[in-house]
Amino acid sequence: MSGSAEDFLARWKGSIQKIRTAAPEIGRAFGGLHVAAMKPGSLAVREKELIAMAVGLAQGCTECIYLHTEGALKAGATREQVVEAAGVAVLMAGGPAFVHLPVVLETLDHLKPEQDAQP
Repeated sequence: MSGSAEDFLARWKGSIQKIRTAAPEIGRAFGGLHVAAMKPGSLAVREKELIAMAVGLAQGCTECIYLHTEGALKAGATREQVVEAAGVAVLMAGGPAFVHLPVVLETLDHLKPEQDAQP
């Protein structure tokens, strides 16, 4: 599959390295915040990744959708759970989130093209 999710995810590690080189203090600070916020706690990593994906969707952040959809799947979320969380984001954010819902679906199709494709 050739698409935006695939292209972005293939480039992301290199992009992070460029950020760390160009702005090391910012990279360290944000990285530390990310580690602290996303570690298991009262909420499992799966739930935190689903929340992050939903906030990314509500904010219209395509890159956040890519990264946190991937994170949710790696943490054990199913396609149905990702789509359900996306539905809550659409409820809360309305039209702007709705028009980004295809980004969630594209990312799911790229990362897990066969997993849970049928209801």
